[in-house]
Amino acid sequence: MAFQVNRLGECFAAEIVGIDLAQPLSDGEFAAVRDAWFEAGVVVFRDQRLSPARQVGFSRRFGEPIVHVMSQFLLPGHPEILLISNRKHPDGTPMGFEDAGRYWHSDVSYDERPALGSHLYAVEIPPEGGDTLFADMRHALRTLPDDLRRRIDGRRARHSYTRNWRRNETVEGGRPAVSAQQRDRLRDISHPMVRRNEDTGEEALFVNPGFTFAVEDMDDDGSDALLSALFEHSTREPFLYTHAWRPRDLLCWDNRTVMHRATIYDTAHTRHMHRTTIAGGRPVQAA
Repeated sequence: MAFQVNRLGECFAAEIVGIDLAQPLSDGEFAAVRDAWFEAGVVVFRDQRLSPARQVGFSRRFGEPIVHVMSQFLLPGHPEILLISNRKHPDGTPMGFEDAGRYWHSDVSYDERPALGSHLYAVEIPPEGGDTLFADMRHALRTLPDDLRRRIDGRRARHSYTRNWRRNETVEGGRPAVSAQQRDRLRDISHPMVRRNEDTGEEALFVNPGFTFAVEDMDDDGSDALLSALFEHSTREPFLYTHAWRPRDLLCWDNRTVMHRATIYDTAHTRHMHRTTIAGGRPVQAA
């Protein structure tokens, strides 16, 4: 099937039109979609009618899906799908991860093999709010002041799912508790601060406020100051794309080259999304 890639304004993100993902893609079509996604960093497919099985199948063509540690928010029958939702079960307990991602982060950067990409499908959205913001970490790296670039060359940083938990809770509201069993699955991990994308060869800054908590071999004050400077630089307006959701959007982002955050919305309305996350390789230090 023929399709077209349209840039979304002046930024890095793009819209792919002319594809029905409920239908199988040939190997050639899939390769072209894959290249367009990785080149843009963020792509959206509009008005898709995707069953959970179809979404999982599409994601699986890029790599093995990640089963999220917050197992209480997985879609029954489809553990590859994390529910991002403010719906409630009949007993009043949350059906999904309601406040997921309301801080800048790169999905699963706290793992030895962070997520290659994520696919988020809009099942139900509020009339306004609940947008998703993206920051282009390739452009952030290219525009780093020389002194900051010299300070991060060859360095590694530490990532954790829980170290910044309370700080994020203070900023964005309540966070679901992590059980002892879930905590046992989590370990702090070290990654290069500048990574090379193994598919495109591009280099990108690889730190994020959600999960990066320290620069290795640096004292606390120096580490905090350096990370703060990098975060401030990366989230300036020239590097950003804001995705205003439409029903049945499938939004795909490359966690190796962008980071993202969700915005607030009126929780009197429903926001219900299906997220699949694709495992990547160990980050490669940029040359």
